Amino acid sequence: MRRAEKVPALAVLDASVAVRWVVPEVGSDEAAELLLRPIAWIAPRLMLTEAASALRRKVAAGELTTAISSQALDTLVQAIADGILRLVDDEAFVSSALMLAITHDHRMPDCLYLALAERHGAAIATADRRLAGLARQRGVTALTVPSA
Repeated sequence: MRRAEKVPALAVLDASVAVRWVVPEVGSDEAAELLLRPIAWIAPRLMLTEAASALRRKVAAGELTTAISSQALDTLVQAIADGILRLVDDEAFVSSALMLAITHDHRMPDCLYLALAERHGAAIATADRRLAGLARQRGVTALTVPSA
């Protein structure tokens, strides 16, 4: 948290931060610090698929073993079961996400996270600088963690 930035009550968890919660990499310490804050976390259902995809890429690159990637994904699924993170069905905001993607020439998955944040008046936690910039441009608080 920078300076005296207010801690949001609700934040959308981007897969880039979710992965940093469960495997060590640049920004993992900052992601863990976010988890300690009194924030209610939500994410579109897509987040699990994106996190699994990122974990698969790490296995393919030799950065993680298959077993560790599986444990990391299980940890995210357990966070949902434990109520730390709530997944939100995206039917209610996918159209808004499409309009954001078209209007701002931005990736559709990123816009799904942003549309969810806008719909709920939430902040967004991400390691993606471009997504953070778009969020801020639209008046959404971006909680950023470092990326490689």
